Amino acid sequence: MSALTTPATLEARGWGWRYATRVRWAVRDVELRIEPGERVLLLGASGSGKSTLLQGFGGVLGGADEGETQGALLVDGKPPTEARGRVGMVLQDPDTQTILARVGDDVAFGCENLGVPRDEIWQRVRQALDAVELDAALDRSTAALSGGQKQRLALAGVLAMRPGAILLDEPTANLDPQGVQDVRDAVAAALDVSGATLVVIEHRIDVWLPLVTRVIVLGADPGGTVVLADGSPDEVLGARGAELAASGVWVPGHPPATPPAPSRPPGEPLLGARGLTVSRRRGLAVAGPFDLDVRAGEALGVTGANGAGKSTLGLTLAGLIPAENGRVSALPALAAGEKSDPFRWSSRALLTRIATVMQTPEHQLLAKTVRDELSVGPRALKLPEPEIAVRVDDLLERLRLTALAGANPYTLSGGEKRRLTVAAALATRPRMLVLDEPTFGQDATTWAELVGLIARLRDEGTAVVAISHDEAVLDALHARRIEVR
Repeated sequence: MSALTTPATLEARGWGWRYATRVRWAVRDVELRIEPGERVLLLGASGSGKSTLLQGFGGVLGGADEGETQGALLVDGKPPTEARGRVGMVLQDPDTQTILARVGDDVAFGCENLGVPRDEIWQRVRQALDAVELDAALDRSTAALSGGQKQRLALAGVLAMRPGAILLDEPTANLDPQGVQDVRDAVAAALDVSGATLVVIEHRIDVWLPLVTRVIVLGADPGGTVVLADGSPDEVLGARGAELAASGVWVPGHPPATPPAPSRPPGEPLLGARGLTVSRRRGLAVAGPFDLDVRAGEALGVTGANGAGKSTLGLTLAGLIPAENGRVSALPALAAGEKSDPFRWSSRALLTRIATVMQTPEHQLLAKTVRDELSVGPRALKLPEPEIAVRVDDLLERLRLTALAGANPYTLSGGEKRRLTVAAALATRPRMLVLDEPTFGQDATTWAELVGLIARLRDEGTAVVAISHDEAVLDALHARRIEVR
């Protein structure tokens, strides 16, 4: 970045927001002020309203038809919708911010809307791509990027606009360890030059602590949203670490509980791959060849750098995309009379055999309410309504979604959407689970509960394929690893 920006002031005065389809306020009565140039880490349990607050400052929550507001949010003393170009934001799901078909055009989009001169736009675009270390040609298709690469693309688009405040909602959630460090360093470099105000929501607290100067912790009580703690990192995480960890906040030195090791060895193979190469486009293999078995009662952890093909391998094993070369074969215990290749099974056959949780929750949300979302699979299997109700109620309780049963799934927080998609996968009681970043967006409490649930399913004989950059998840599941290169 070649020019400084004037850092922005962010202020909430008794502010609240309630989605049009919800009875409960997402946030309410928030009082805080962030001074120009401050670097703030915003923490809180899943569903505490962190993302809603950031979206409010970013001016992206919508109008009266999308929800009800109270109090005031201000950017430099003005409503966010009147502070054009002063706030740049990277949301939890970078797909929602990928607008144009080519990398260069996508990064340039914000600058064009701000009326930046054309020659300067392309200078900014190249500088922003270099800053986030996204090594992609300007004419490369954005659809061809991995999830982690799309996150860097979204960050580059924000940096190119040179805003007075940069808001980041879990910007490293789907990045490999090196990518996490690269993005953090890119943000640090941009802040050092621009002086912009920073607010970042993250569960990887250790990564951001050297960069931030203030920690704000949000919580919820019957009266509204409260600021549980506010101060320097040492004051908040040091003096009150144990208390905050007990409320679900990720605190260094206070790891969540993990399940015990499996009490018995893995069972029989349910699915095997031999000489398997995988691809999203026919004739363009991205990874392989693989020789592997997925066994009953075992977790198989799939690791590797962003863009290596981990998600593509998972979708191929799940029967959702065809193998490029080699074969995927379900053994009789899983196939149960179907053809050996899961890709040739009907949707109904897949429902009770292999369930998939994709990296991006929105890609598999189908219904208008959380309860209906959990009923989709069982209804497709034509189960009796009383049995469907029992299954759904059980999953709502086990995954802390009961209070959200009537909510529109798209109004949930990122962590709540992830728990919903896991619950929907379990509703048909499959023999094999393919989970892509299963703990994305979870607080410490829901992380432990989700990992514990997966471990119990493993111990009951379910085969689990877990694709994750979170080594703690794979360690907790005592997963056998395969690295995708």
